[in-house]
Amino acid sequence: MIEDVIKVKMPVGESLVIRKNRHLPDNVASAEGLKRLCVVSGIHGDELEGQYICYLLNKVVREKSEHLKGVLDVYPALNPMGIDTIQRGFPGFDLDMNRIFPGRTDGAATEWVASKLIQEFKGAEMAIDIHASNIFLREIPQVRVNINTADKLVKYASMLDVDFVWVHQASTVLESTLAYSLNSIGVKTLVVEAGMRITQDYCQRLVNGILNLMQNLGMWDGPVQPVKQPIVSLDRSVSFVNAEEPGVFVPTVRHSDNVRRGEIFGRIVDALSGEVRQECVSEVDGLLFTLREYPIVNKGSLIARILQEERR
Repeated sequence: MIEDVIKVKMPVGESLVIRKNRHLPDNVASAEGLKRLCVVSGIHGDELEGQYICYLLNKVVREKSEHLKGVLDVYPALNPMGIDTIQRGFPGFDLDMNRIFPGRTDGAATEWVASKLIQEFKGAEMAIDIHASNIFLREIPQVRVNINTADKLVKYASMLDVDFVWVHQASTVLESTLAYSLNSIGVKTLVVEAGMRITQDYCQRLVNGILNLMQNLGMWDGPVQPVKQPIVSLDRSVSFVNAEEPGVFVPTVRHSDNVRRGEIFGRIVDALSGEVRQECVSEVDGLLFTLREYPIVNKGSLIARILQEERR
């Protein structure tokens, strides 16, 4: 059942419309008393992998509705105007929509939308906020969790068929994000990063992971493929590699490879002089879970994140 969640009139006769697809168990007319899972995507208009994930999830639940035992709400586009114009932020307002939560009912249009979304998700058992890196970086399928909520969320994150659960330190948490705001009101929320563009294997795995999570919550009794047990970074550090020189980044390894300390995994080259300006070297043994995709770099650009191997 497709519903308009929020509708706001905009200048020049346009309207901002946020929609959801609500799935109820067969022969059930109301969501009252049932567990509810919210799957949201498209908060950044240039992250498109979530669109395909929402398509696949809507399709499988629609075709196998007899297995649904709870309420599944799917929101493919929290920033529909950003998706329509392929802009990361909220068009016309020059802001990142994921930096204005929990919003204000008496604020500007974007703040009002954010506040209405928080009210929309209130009372849900869980939410999954799907992201897809950006045009510059490629990621392995992962869930990102604030260390302050790790004791509640890691067990659920491990059900989503991802490669890696990255537990962030508190200093890296942005309190103005959707996930932080929802966790603050008791809606357990997981942030997923997957790929960069539409990587069908990643998308299929995440849909299977969502069904596995729903099965563990008692919301789904249909078939689910075995899920991969992820690496969890609770006691493992992440090494960041940034560009020290501008130029063109050329990787020498594949994304998701394991690298050794002292190994060169890429070079920044100068197209004009024909010289290598920087050899990008790993300072640790570990998993290359983030790798620069867009080749042009400036000084300070993020090149890679490497999860250090477990110390023995």
